[in-house]
Amino acid sequence: MAVDLLPGMLHLTPAGDETLSHQLTRQLRSFIADGRLAPGQRLPSSRHLANALKVSRNTVAFAIEQLAAEGYLVTSAGRRPVVSAGLSLIARAAPPTKTGQRPRQNKVSRWANSLGRTGWPPDYQGRPRPFEPGLADEREFPHGVWGRCLRRAAGSARLGAGRLLNHPALQEALLGHLAEHRGVKAQPGQIIIVPSAQAGIGLIAKTMIDAGDLAWIESPGYPGAFAALQAAGADAAGVPVDDFGMAVAGRKDIPRIIFVTPSHQYPTGHLMPIGRRLELLRYADSVGASIIEDDYDGEFHYEARPVAALQGLASSTRIFYLGTFSKPMFADIRIGYIVVPEPLVKTFELAQRHMGLLASITMQDALAEFIAAGAYLAHIRRVSRLYKTRRDRMLLALEAEAGGRFTIDVPPGGMQLLARCRMAADDRRLSAQLLEAGVVARPLSSLLFHKSKERGLFLGFAAWNEREIDRAARILGQIVG
Repeated sequence: MAVDLLPGMLHLTPAGDETLSHQLTRQLRSFIADGRLAPGQRLPSSRHLANALKVSRNTVAFAIEQLAAEGYLVTSAGRRPVVSAGLSLIARAAPPTKTGQRPRQNKVSRWANSLGRTGWPPDYQGRPRPFEPGLADEREFPHGVWGRCLRRAAGSARLGAGRLLNHPALQEALLGHLAEHRGVKAQPGQIIIVPSAQAGIGLIAKTMIDAGDLAWIESPGYPGAFAALQAAGADAAGVPVDDFGMAVAGRKDIPRIIFVTPSHQYPTGHLMPIGRRLELLRYADSVGASIIEDDYDGEFHYEARPVAALQGLASSTRIFYLGTFSKPMFADIRIGYIVVPEPLVKTFELAQRHMGLLASITMQDALAEFIAAGAYLAHIRRVSRLYKTRRDRMLLALEAEAGGRFTIDVPPGGMQLLARCRMAADDRRLSAQLLEAGVVARPLSSLLFHKSKERGLFLGFAAWNEREIDRAARILGQIVG
């Protein structure tokens, strides 16, 4: 596309439900992804584009900044934005498989017969304590509003025999939220409601994997996924991550399924940029691999507007989008969900019944009302500001109490961070000492699935107020000092 023609290709609707800046961001992102704006091509200046579109310069500047944060554009002072290299989904043909055969179609697995010994989940007795990762602060949750939703759902005359296992009202409400705020592309019926995100991983693994199939998981990564994949009979292999996430280029082994956390890599917190996301999508299509995208705390972004989910980047029948209500709400909301590729919906509904992975219809009804009433989004927006403040407080406290001992990966979102040991250390022993002192710190070595000498501590900040953060940081400093 010639740059001079760009303003004429953009169509902004001032009276629409979506803001002008979001419309512009979405349309420019689409032009880059489908190759109409070529890699290396310079965009018009923000002043020129604003004048041509008859919008404010701030509207254009927001779109440019967001696309630069996502990796679609490269910006520099005094120069026009440039389209990043290698971003078009259609720019290059998918690489052939090693054997030259056509990619396999999705295949339903045989059930695994036994569970392995994995050491997951970690067992912390008693009440939650700082800095336990993955916990929301239930003290900040609107329990009054939620209680009213539960009471109405429990007394609803609509409750009775014959209700669908996956409540249509929740499917509709949840999809509306995911489509607008996470970029998910699906139909409501593609959403499978399960008792937890962990149950969702198990359902995908046992439905899609045969014993002996190769599964890739990020390393360091989420041990719960490793356990679920092994339980399904998979040969689970850790693939090292760098600052951009899982790197698939140059690998010789071919997986059946790939587990990734692209919004906030678990545990480093890194965001997988658009170039690496497209590389992963092209690779999966080329070898016939399915992808589990775990968006476990993708609601919380602090430095820029949330990046669209991997699932929404392309029309793919290989991506399973996984989410949970326990992170954005609180831990006792034991409800997760999967956006399943449309051709596999009936198979997954049957597998869901066989495994007994059924969620309370009353709870689903209450969640549907909570989302539709706007309470869910309002809560997310409020605690996102709070959690950002707590992240920053954690960084200051760790620097003050244990400065020089750790290199900290500052997460652009999420609920926890990774503090890497700068010197050789036994992080499991350190974790045990902290636990005796009343502080929970998960050792990095327990999250590694490949040989590595890296050591560190995985620390949650979302559930703890400033006083609790400061106190726990002092204890940590005394023990590592």
